[in-house]
Amino acid sequence: MKKNINPAKLAARANIFKALAHPTRLSIIEYLSEREHCVCELLDKIDADQTTVSKHLSLMKNAGVLECDRRGTMVFYRLKMKCVAGFLGCVDKSLQATAKAHLETVL
Repeated sequence: MKKNINPAKLAARANIFKALAHPTRLSIIEYLSEREHCVCELLDKIDADQTTVSKHLSLMKNAGVLECDRRGTMVFYRLKMKCVAGFLGCVDKSLQATAKAHLETVL
């Protein structure tokens, strides 16, 4: 029996993957998986200007990956979709296994 897959659900999933699909955004996710950070802290950690970092943060927030709140003049971001950190851990394990298998075939 074929599973009926909702096209809107697939599009929403794809939007989330698109929001993650950039090295700078993955770096931001790594930092935010530890704890929330204000934009100024992220600017110190990410090799990009404020406009670029803000665009990345906004894109991930609009996709539902991040959430933020303003405290005075500072904006703090944190993971809304906490499972993303676990997913990236799974990706890392797979990459390590692939690299190990490749190394074993070369040696």
